[in-house]
Amino acid sequence: MVMYEKTAEHFGKKFKDLPEGHLLVNLGPSHPATHGILQNVIQIDGERVVDTESVIGYVHRCFEKLGERYDYNQFLVCTDRMNYVSTPLNNIGWILTVEKMMQIQVPDRVTYVRMIISELSRIMDHIICNGIMGVDLGAFSGLLHLFHHRENIYQILEKLTGARLTTTFCRVGGMERDIYPEFQSEIKTIIKGLKPALDEFEELLIRNKIFNERTAGIGGLSAERAIAYGFSGPNLRAAGVPWDVRKDDPYMFYDQVDFDIPVGGDGSALDRTLVRMEEMRQSMKIIEQLIDGIPEGPYHADVPHTFLPPKDKVYHNMEELIYHFKIIMHGVKVPPGEYYMATEAANGELGFYVVSEGEKSPWRVHVRRPCFWYYQAFPELVKGGLLADTIATMSSLNVIAGELDC
Repeated sequence: MVMYEKTAEHFGKKFKDLPEGHLLVNLGPSHPATHGILQNVIQIDGERVVDTESVIGYVHRCFEKLGERYDYNQFLVCTDRMNYVSTPLNNIGWILTVEKMMQIQVPDRVTYVRMIISELSRIMDHIICNGIMGVDLGAFSGLLHLFHHRENIYQILEKLTGARLTTTFCRVGGMERDIYPEFQSEIKTIIKGLKPALDEFEELLIRNKIFNERTAGIGGLSAERAIAYGFSGPNLRAAGVPWDVRKDDPYMFYDQVDFDIPVGGDGSALDRTLVRMEEMRQSMKIIEQLIDGIPEGPYHADVPHTFLPPKDKVYHNMEELIYHFKIIMHGVKVPPGEYYMATEAANGELGFYVVSEGEKSPWRVHVRRPCFWYYQAFPELVKGGLLADTIATMSSLNVIAGELDC
C-alpha cells in the first residue's frame, strides 16, 4: 500500500483515485523481463492493461556530457557501453563520424573488416533478442541452441581486439591492429555452422504453436504510427517500411554488396522476430561476399597526426616520437562545424551529432540512439492488451537500457 501511494504521488493525478478493482503494477525497474534497469508503471483492470507510464533514467551515465570533455579517441570507450550486446557497431558509428569530420579516407582493407565485424555484431545482437524473447515467454531451449554460435563470434572479437564485450574496436583513421592469420577461415566456419542452426532455431521456437499464439498480433503498430514515433531498424521494417540506412544512405561499401531488406506486415512481436531472423541470414550473405576479397595493404590511413605510430618506431625515430606526444597530449583536432553521421546498428539508426570548435574535444555531442525512439511507443503498444502480453512486446522491441539512457 505504501509503494502504491508513493508511485501514485510521483506521477501526480495520473494514477490517483483509481476506479474500484483497478491495480497499479510496477514492471521494473529491476525485473528479469525489462532487460535493464527501467520501469513501467502499469494500471490494470483484471488482466487488461488500462494505462502505462514508462520511466527511464536509472542508468544515466552522462555519456553526451562526457563527450564534451573527452577527446575524440577517448569517447570511443563510452560508445562501448551504450549497446553492450553489439559493441563494435557503436564503435564504428562514432569513428565514421570523426573520419567524416576530418575527411579521412581509410584503406579498403579497413572498410572490409569493419563491414564484416559489423554484420557479425548484428547477428550477435539478434541472437540475444530472439533467444531471450523465448526465455521471457517460457522457452529456454532456443537461446541455448544458438548461444555457442554467439560465443564463437565473441572469440573472434577477443582475438581481434583483446576484449569480448568492451572491444573499443577501430581508431580514427583505421583499426587498432590488423586481422590475425586465421580470421577469414574461422569466420567461414562460423557461418557454415550458423546457417543450419538458424533453421533449427526457427523450427524449435518460431514455428512453435504456443510462441506463435503469444506473439502474433501482439504489440503491433501501423507503418504511419511507427514513422510518427521515429522508429527505425527491425522494429520499423516489421511494420512494413523498408528503411535501412545501409541501403537508403549508404556508407562504407554497402552500396556495392547484394542483400535484401526483409519487411513485416502488422509490426507485431512475431513480425519483429521474423524480421530479425531474416536479417541474420542477410548479414551472412554480406559477409560471404566480403570475406574472400579483403584487400592487402595497411590497416590504417596515412594520417600521422591522428593515428598513433608503432611503438618500435616511437622508440627509435624522432618524428614518430613527436606525433605520439602530440596525439596523446593534444588529442585529435577536427575542423569547426556541425556534423551528423548515421549508421544502421542492430537496433536501428544510430546517429552521432557533433559540434566542433576546432578543439581537441567536441563542443557538443548528441547521440541518436534507436531504443529511445521506440520505447516512447510502449504505452500505446500495450494499452488494451493483457498484462502477460507486455512481456512479449517489450522483448520484441529489444530495449537495451544502456542505449536508451545515454
